[in-house]
Amino acid sequence: MSTSMTLNVRVTGPLSEFVAANVGENGAYENVSEYVRDLIRRDRERVEAERFERLKTELTAAFDAPESRYAPLDAEAVFARNARR
Repeated sequence: MSTSMTLNVRVTGPLSEFVAANVGENGAYENVSEYVRDLIRRDRERVEAERFERLKTELTAAFDAPESRYAPLDAEAVFARNARR
């Protein structure tokens, strides 16, 4: 289920001028709301990309580790190990 949120943001000076330059007839966005939604989407994509890169790094390190670093675990041992964290 999607919910909506109303935000009120005040920007002044150079930030206001920057927003104004990106909105309207000469800007890339028709209105400030469209601009802010795009900024939020891009930030979400950036965060997701950073998380994916961290996961890839961890998986690469795990797959590159020698077999001798691995030990068989049963479910009980995994639950016990995770309970300590």
